[in-house]
Amino acid sequence: MSHTTPGPERSDTWKIGKLARAAGVTVRTLHHYDEVGLLKASARSDAGHRLYSANDVNRLYRIQFLRRMDFSIAEITRALDEPDWQIGPAIEAHIIDTNRRLTAASRLRTALETMATGLSHDRVPSTPDLLSAMEEMAMLDSSVRNTISILVYDDVEAAQEYITRVFGLTGGAQDKDGSGAVKHGEVRAGDHVIWLHPAGEEFRSPRNAGGVTGMTVIMVDDVDEHHKCAVAAGAQIMQEPIDQPYGAREYGTRDHEGQLWFFHAPIDN
Repeated sequence: MSHTTPGPERSDTWKIGKLARAAGVTVRTLHHYDEVGLLKASARSDAGHRLYSANDVNRLYRIQFLRRMDFSIAEITRALDEPDWQIGPAIEAHIIDTNRRLTAASRLRTALETMATGLSHDRVPSTPDLLSAMEEMAMLDSSVRNTISILVYDDVEAAQEYITRVFGLTGGAQDKDGSGAVKHGEVRAGDHVIWLHPAGEEFRSPRNAGGVTGMTVIMVDDVDEHHKCAVAAGAQIMQEPIDQPYGAREYGTRDHEGQLWFFHAPIDN
């Protein structure tokens, strides 16, 4: 059970934001682990901030390791309550799994280099080469998977200009059709790519669809500074910066065609 730690914050504890950044998880994930009883902070400061101890970090490692092994939340809960659990065997298993992935990555690199060399000599990759590459890709599936978001706009070129100018995202590639109209655009938020797709019979911009069915959330370093710059660039603000109960500060805006965007940063509490 957590308790309040009087006086100054101890140097061997971590606030939730600091722990999230160090462990490569989100503040929302740590809040979720708290809510379901997987990981509760050992203490709280006088100001009410969660303070995680070295034992809590050890427990978080166990949770993340078991998640990587595809254990369910219920299975993880049972495993964490196992009194004979030891970190040594878990690390050994983690080493075995990491070595397997490194081996698969090395073989995939070799297969791709072989195909690239062949292509430089006008040799089309053989069926065995392609099957070999796909086999190694399957082995790496959980570690190489990524996501690409797709947003629909009536005017892709104008959308790319707006998003880069107003929100500060990085502009990417553009593909044009025979008439010179942009049929595909890209913007990048950190390592995440967002494709901009032209509207059509099956795909509609919120401006013509009468509403939206999703939203895009972008992590930023300073929500208030980002909000200030976006307003100066002409952003249509729908929600001013606010601290949310799930441990984040964020603001919301609609772009020129009605897509919803939220800019978000974790807070320590």
